[in-house]
Amino acid sequence: MKAKQMRHAADMRGFTLIELMVVIVILGILAGMIVPRIMDRPEEARRTKAGVDIGAIAQALKLYKLDNGKYPSTEQGLMALVEPPSVGSLAKKWRDGGYLDKKSVPKDPWDNDYIYISPGLHGDFDLMSYGSDGEPGGEGEGADVNSWEL
Repeated sequence: MKAKQMRHAADMRGFTLIELMVVIVILGILAGMIVPRIMDRPEEARRTKAGVDIGAIAQALKLYKLDNGKYPSTEQGLMALVEPPSVGSLAKKWRDGGYLDKKSVPKDPWDNDYIYISPGLHGDFDLMSYGSDGEPGGEGEGADVNSWEL
């Protein structure tokens, strides 16, 4: 009976302080390697979201053109996708409910308006976000996200 109690006691013992310290050190090393990689991801995610938004807005602009024969002017802007234009050449067959799912023109991931120019310098229209710096041009994280580069 005593041998069974001793075996039971051996099964019940917990981790030693050294075992706990080894586990904590290993977790610290892993966190030190992984956290810096994860911290760079938010900016990449914002740039990806801007590209997706630009693609969705471009599709809405193409639907607008199918209905009305031309893209909204720069003056009418992207608001022509959510409400009938009241300036410039008016839309002949503007779709009830608009052309964007959310019934509003989205802001870019940095909370700035997307820039729309029609006719564009790179196609029928240019659609862009000025990136994290909110200024034209830029490099790295501050680089623009442009419809003609997607």
